[in-house]
Amino acid sequence: MAIRNPRSWMWAEACELLDQAQRLQRQFFRFGEAFEARPRWEPPVDIVRNGDEIQITVALPGVAAEHMQVLIEGGALSVMATRPPPVGSRTTAVHRLEIPYGRFERRIALPPGRYELMEQASINGCLVIRLAVR
Repeated sequence: MAIRNPRSWMWAEACELLDQAQRLQRQFFRFGEAFEARPRWEPPVDIVRNGDEIQITVALPGVAAEHMQVLIEGGALSVMATRPPPVGSRTTAVHRLEIPYGRFERRIALPPGRYELMEQASINGCLVIRLAVR
């Protein structure tokens, strides 16, 4: 086992973390219509099955329910919408933006079977989808 020089090791780790931060910044801070055409992020989901029902919860803070689109096709559930950036023309300074924004699409593979959309509701910043398994 080789002993690492603490100064060079810490410097290498710090440089790697800075590179990662810059990649994330480039990913989330792209303005313009051309980039908006493709999905930019995927929201996290929870999937729970209870008997003949599947409940999918998608974390979507700041996305209005009327702007969400849900499709079941080809053995998958797709959720699409756009979370608008909080930066407006009157914003003078951004101190921190950690919640992703922009166009998103989340495609969730479903187990083999037939599904029927029973309910779709926006609850506490989450989209809750209930599917009946047929």
